[in-house]
Amino acid sequence: MITYKGLPAPIICDFLSREESRKHYAAGTEFHIGRIEMVGNTGTYVDSPFHRFAERSDLSALPLESLADLEGVVVRAPGSERAITPGAFQGIDVQGKAVLVHTGWSRHWRTGQYFEGHPFLTREAAEYLAGAGAVFVGIDSLNIDDTADGARPVHTILLANQIPICEHMTGLDQLPDSGFRFHAVPVKVRAFGTFPVRAYAVLEP
Repeated sequence: MITYKGLPAPIICDFLSREESRKHYAAGTEFHIGRIEMVGNTGTYVDSPFHRFAERSDLSALPLESLADLEGVVVRAPGSERAITPGAFQGIDVQGKAVLVHTGWSRHWRTGQYFEGHPFLTREAAEYLAGAGAVFVGIDSLNIDDTADGARPVHTILLANQIPICEHMTGLDQLPDSGFRFHAVPVKVRAFGTFPVRAYAVLEP
């Protein structure tokens, strides 16, 4: 699975197969130990501030409450405009919430189209979300920034404000606009900025 052009696909294999393990245990007893070699930016992943800033919080320093059991809102931005501006968030209370931007781009996941012409947030949108008190921002697209802009202003603004980012999300069409709790917890690794997550929502009764 290639998540981002230029980054390698993960290698998933046996470290110890069930067959090999039988040599080490009593008759009828076997185990499997798997091995994964991958870059942090694989699949659906969360960026910590360390991804952008060497002196900021890495994965091991992110508070659990910044990643789990967050009140969530979905912002629908499925229009033809690639650049998502602050107007998309007007009238939506994002204070203290995980803001998940549904563009519909995940329909291209695992195709060549996914890498070309993706939707993204503008610098102004990132400034708006940070100023309005969002605590987590996700998007169902290749990158939350315009990849043609080497300054990566959205990563810079959100991560400077200690707001984790989640990219390559899918299934946002299945969520209501609000009324759910959101979870996206990576493993705790020191001096590491990005790691895959199993992002999910729990609908409130």
